[in-house]
Amino acid sequence: MLNTIKINLKNKVQKSSKIIKLNKIENKKPISKTLPVFQYPISNERDHRVYVWGMADHGALGTLKSTVYEKGISYIPKPKRLSFGERHDVTNIACGYGFTAFAVRSNDKNILFGSGINTDSQLGFDEKDKKFPNGLITEPRPINLPIKDSSTKVLDIAAGRAHLLVLTNEGLFTLGNNAYGQCGRPIILNENYEKSTVIHHIPSIKGKKIKSITAGQDHSILLTESGEVYTFGWGADGQTGLAHYRNEYRPSLVKGDLAGQHIIKVACVADCVLALSDKGKVFGWGNSEYAQLFVEDGNQQVNIATEIDKLKHLGHIVDIACGGCFCMVLNNTGDVYVWGFGILGFGPKITKIVQPTLIPATLFGNNAYQKNTKVIKIFCGMNHLAALTNTGDLYMWGCNKFGSLGLGDCKDQYFPLKVNVGAQVKKVACGIDHTVILCKPFI
Repeated sequence: MLNTIKINLKNKVQKSSKIIKLNKIENKKPISKTLPVFQYPISNERDHRVYVWGMADHGALGTLKSTVYEKGISYIPKPKRLSFGERHDVTNIACGYGFTAFAVRSNDKNILFGSGINTDSQLGFDEKDKKFPNGLITEPRPINLPIKDSSTKVLDIAAGRAHLLVLTNEGLFTLGNNAYGQCGRPIILNENYEKSTVIHHIPSIKGKKIKSITAGQDHSILLTESGEVYTFGWGADGQTGLAHYRNEYRPSLVKGDLAGQHIIKVACVADCVLALSDKGKVFGWGNSEYAQLFVEDGNQQVNIATEIDKLKHLGHIVDIACGGCFCMVLNNTGDVYVWGFGILGFGPKITKIVQPTLIPATLFGNNAYQKNTKVIKIFCGMNHLAALTNTGDLYMWGCNKFGSLGLGDCKDQYFPLKVNVGAQVKKVACGIDHTVILCKPFI
């Protein structure tokens, strides 16, 4: 009996303690835990990516990794993300004949890097270059410009066959071969450009600021803020537009039909030049062996700026590009027109077009599901062409030497084809047999 009473008392005590504990738990405020939230990393506004492809042996791609080796030559047939672009804040790119220049934002004076062929010191000369054989810089290294201030920035860069133009807020710097005066300094007969440390400086043009620069094969073109065009260098094909065929080392004003016009862009990669005005008019001069300039009198070398009347009916032109033997223009509705000689985008059987001809918009991704897609920029190399859409997609076509179209093979491409790039393309630089692009991350 006594044991039974003890057991009952024990059970009552246990029940009452449980009730007290439950009451404490019920009265206690619930603790809210912050659950982890998964989120994709978001890029900064200044983040850039650099992709390269094409011929790799000369070092212009800035890397010799992940190359395809065929018939004694190494190349990269599809876009490869360049690690240099991850380590440096790249702001601009330019491709010459087998070399590449990279403008970077920096806190010191290393605002320009270069890789590739350097036989004429077009990438400057550094004692460290001894580790690179045969004058080939196979990875980007600094190009030491004689700038005064560490806050100086590169505003524009352009590369020719063996010379480099670098526009900064301290003025223009020129490097490399000056055999025809293309560096803007007096020509020295038999000058040795190998291991040269000569860098010429042009602060302004008659007190006018230089806005942008363009490099032809062996001549140079400067565009001022007032819309005037100045040229110097090789003039045998009239590419300087100075009304003669002589070489000229002094930056000289291009007149002709440019008189009174405000030019906003100049395009050239060889010896034919196109210029675009703020009113959408197009002018040309230089080599017209393949009817690039629509000359009626049979003259194949035009030495004075001439308005191209055959483009007037195409609407307001907003961009221009000029290859080795063909030209391309873009109007404000996104229509792309091509003419000249080569693989122009109209199939394997059409290699010469004497009239500006429209490439169908459907070939650039415009369709029933993407009605607003259109081309906003165009680019040319010597033998290949490129178009950039408002969605950041890149289309390329033309001669696919060493995979310079980035399509994964070396087969020529007869129609525009989208390049598989894992980023939003912003700028394209086309060399002779290589291509470099500057991109923004998608996110």
